[in-house]
Amino acid sequence: MALPRRLATTIATRSRIKCSGIRTSPSVRRLFSADAVSHPSNRVHVYISRAADPYLNLSIEHYLLQKSPPDSVVLFLYTNRPCVVVGRNQNPWTEVNLGLLKHSGVVDSNGNNEGEVLLVRRRSGGGTVFHDAGNVNYSVICPPASFDRNKHAAMVVRALSTLGVSGARVNERHDIVLDIPPSETQGRESQQQTFKISGSAYKLTRLRSLHHGTCLLSSPNLLLVSPLLHSPAAPYIKARGVESVRSPIRNVWLPNDDKDNAAFEEAVVAEFGAMYGNVDPEVIETREATEILDEVPSIAKGHTELKSPDWIYTQTPQFTFSTHPTPEDPRPRPPAPAYLAPDLHATVTVRHGQITDVSGTGLPLSLNSTYLHHVTDWRSKVSSEPVGRWLNGLFGVGVGSNT
Repeated sequence: MALPRRLATTIATRSRIKCSGIRTSPSVRRLFSADAVSHPSNRVHVYISRAADPYLNLSIEHYLLQKSPPDSVVLFLYTNRPCVVVGRNQNPWTEVNLGLLKHSGVVDSNGNNEGEVLLVRRRSGGGTVFHDAGNVNYSVICPPASFDRNKHAAMVVRALSTLGVSGARVNERHDIVLDIPPSETQGRESQQQTFKISGSAYKLTRLRSLHHGTCLLSSPNLLLVSPLLHSPAAPYIKARGVESVRSPIRNVWLPNDDKDNAAFEEAVVAEFGAMYGNVDPEVIETREATEILDEVPSIAKGHTELKSPDWIYTQTPQFTFSTHPTPEDPRPRPPAPAYLAPDLHATVTVRHGQITDVSGTGLPLSLNSTYLHHVTDWRSKVSSEPVGRWLNGLFGVGVGSNT
């Protein structure tokens, strides 16, 4: 397969944008051609982003969904910096250990600390996932008539097979799993084990269908995924919306130990080409991807929206936080810390991230109208320091602990 070409290069060396049918002036230097994306003659698109900004990559993806011709097919590949991505209709307070995001200890492939794990809410449905440099994301956009929840996951399975990966398949939930025989489990199990290596999410519109998924290739942070995706507040919250289905995960570890993702990208592009027609990928380099924000206003607008706390938190469906079992939520609660007073027996209703009702004892009515994500230390919002410290631990703010 031909090596990927840079999306943004001097037009003097590229007089024609690949497959766009648009000729451009040699004096013009384009970073991202909106005309090429939307031109009716461009039936097959392949883009690879080298940007690691998840908000930017999701905004480019959304632009491709909205602007590519209705009868075209698009493949978009990208790899994000460490982040936790919740689905459009999910609750970050139940899905994510928010207090761990800034101090998780995530590292890159060389063991260097990556700093804060970003929190992202995407525009598609589905469950919560963790991304880092060892995880490649694929997105396929196609006409609704061509949409099938398994078709493009099977495309990725075939790509893995060409790289020597055996045991990968699409399961009944449309995820890609890897079956590991007993001989490869180092004697720990006598039966075959199955691990999830790729989850999928979808967004369907009248004219277009989007299927995007992940593929865990060589993440150095697998041991941190479970702590990051287990919220200490979840046992106290009854939420509307979509809950994640948790499964055992593992890396694929390509047989050639290729950790730069290039072999996987090339294999997926080849399988996509076999389905729809070969086209050279247009590679969006890191610096050029950020300049797209100046060139394409709708991508810049989407980027700003996805980064905003209002989008991340206030899109949360209504939920109820209860310190004790209630008729509506009779689940047993974890044992309360010894430092909490026994008279704390409260229920809080939250709608779009804002407290709309406080009842019971132990929490002040003044919490009404408070946005949860605006609170930086619950000790300043409640009359009891121990209660504030406990809430800090549950909701991941301040200095408190939930132990």
